[in-house]
Amino acid sequence: MPHPLTPRKAYCRQYSVDAPPSPCRSLNRTECPVKVAVVGAGAIGAYVGAALHRAGAEVHLIARGPHLAAMRRDGVRVLSPRGDFTARPAATDDPSSVGPVDYVFLGLKANSYAASAPLVHPLLHGSTAVIAAQNGIPWWYFHGLPGPYTGRRIESVDPGGAVSATLPPERAIGCVVYAATELEAPGVVRHLEGTRFSIGEPDLTVSRRCLDFSEAMVAGGLKCPVEPDLRNDIWIKLLGNISFNPISALSRATMAQICRHRDTKSLVETMMRETLDVAAAVGCHPKISVERRIAGAERVGDHKTSTLQDLEKGKPLELDVLLAAVVELAALTRTPVPKLCAVHALADLLATTSSTGSAA
Repeated sequence: MPHPLTPRKAYCRQYSVDAPPSPCRSLNRTECPVKVAVVGAGAIGAYVGAALHRAGAEVHLIARGPHLAAMRRDGVRVLSPRGDFTARPAATDDPSSVGPVDYVFLGLKANSYAASAPLVHPLLHGSTAVIAAQNGIPWWYFHGLPGPYTGRRIESVDPGGAVSATLPPERAIGCVVYAATELEAPGVVRHLEGTRFSIGEPDLTVSRRCLDFSEAMVAGGLKCPVEPDLRNDIWIKLLGNISFNPISALSRATMAQICRHRDTKSLVETMMRETLDVAAAVGCHPKISVERRIAGAERVGDHKTSTLQDLEKGKPLELDVLLAAVVELAALTRTPVPKLCAVHALADLLATTSSTGSAA
């Protein structure tokens, strides 16, 4: 059960992120290390799994194909400006062989959650927590949140309740990822920048399960603050995703190109301001400057957003949680968002036509 603590700051054990990982005894769990299954152990999932494993956690990576074969054979090789390392956690394509775990870390795209029951359910026991490392508005957004929308389901991200049926909101721990990684080759993760994985309970408490997972992550050399209200982080990161991701897919432009073009930069600014209006309408007021957010995106340089990369690879576009959900929340709260609606219409058509084309 969640154990409420003072909800005024982020809680995180203090370890130097440049120091080698602490031994498992730092977790006071030598006899019973935390057990974690990473479902969808791609670039982010394998990176997290490798970090947890080298700190003494019992880690099981759930993957498939050449990536799984490489991890089974050679372990996970992490190439990082903070120092390369190799970890050899267990890896399988059969979650039933793992059995119940303390935490399921979801590295899947959000549009795969509803169909993830065969991968997730064999890993659950009565108190297993599901840590969803996703962009955008999560399916649990109104779970445990005081106010007029308590318990309301967001159709765009939880159509017909399919995600909640597979991943009950009471199991959910939110996670906002600030690390950038890519799968350079099967079994090889290139860590580009960032080590922060902010986590938090939907009901605004600071729970024992969050603190335990945070401690395991920090022992592995990562930052993992426990935020009393993770929704602030969700909206701050969403400002970039909701604007740059669909515009990049529609224009085939990088983030820097979007910022250097006067009219698209202006469009980004308007979309961000409309998004902040929606956040305020549902009771969240993140302290962020739109100008600073855009400047930070421009500094990233000629980087292709994940949506543009998915488009080029013929993969489904993860736009429901990034854009459609905010448009739905705008309608719910009667917040005018004309630019978001226009870009959503275009991006939705692109997603439809691109999926039709890839299917053909």
